[in-house]
Parts: sequence; C-alpha cells; structure tokens
Amino acid sequence: AKIAVSGETTVTVRPLAFKRCLSNLVTNAQRYGDRLALTAERTATHLYITVDDDGPGIPEELREDVFRPFFRVDEARNQDEGGTGLGLAIARDIARAHGGDISLSDGPMKGLRATVRIPV
Repeated sequence: AKIAVSGETTVTVRPLAFKRCLSNLVTNAQRYGDRLALTAERTATHLYITVDDDGPGIPEELREDVFRPFFRVDEARNQDEGGTGLGLAIARDIARAHGGDISLSDGPMKGLRATVRIPV
C-alpha cells in the first residue's frame, strides 16, 4: 500500500467510528484489488481522504446503489466473498455523521476511488 499525506491532517472526529469508516473502505480496496493507495489532504475547509485500488471498479450507474445496505454489484460473484454488504453503507453513515460524505469515482490506478470529505 502507498500512503501520502499533505497539509495539516489533524481534525476532530469520533475516533472509533472514523477508524471503522476508513477500515471499511480499505477492506473493500483489498478485497477487490491487488494494490491500494491512501492519500490525505487538508484544505482550509475540508479533510479529503482517498482510497484507490486497481480492482474492477464499480460501474458509474451503480455507484449510489452500493451505499444501500446489502446491495451487491454482482450477486453471483460476491455471495462467497464473506462480506455483509454493509461496509459502504456504514462508511457513508459515519462520514455523514461527521458532516461530510463519501463519493466514488474512477481512480488513477484503473480501479475505484473512494473519497471521504470531512469538514474541518
């Protein structure tokens, strides 16, 4: 895993909840990709944390659906993966409880990019 940090990254969060949010995103990246990269950047107004992987990604039309509890991109392929289908739903709930959100996009490693945005 590659990790990069820029700017002052100290923000006030609920530590156990925020750790779970990031852990869920990293676990997903590890499950679907071989490589992952984490970056953190603080601007004047927000802390942005990105988790990139080189996995298959998620089709754009399904990127909001994957935040719904128990939703699976491919039911047949994922039923033996061992996940509960709650990871992204929980991660987004935690980010939103901190006044932020999570968005998904195409990543620079040809897989998925999950971006957590938290106000500072």
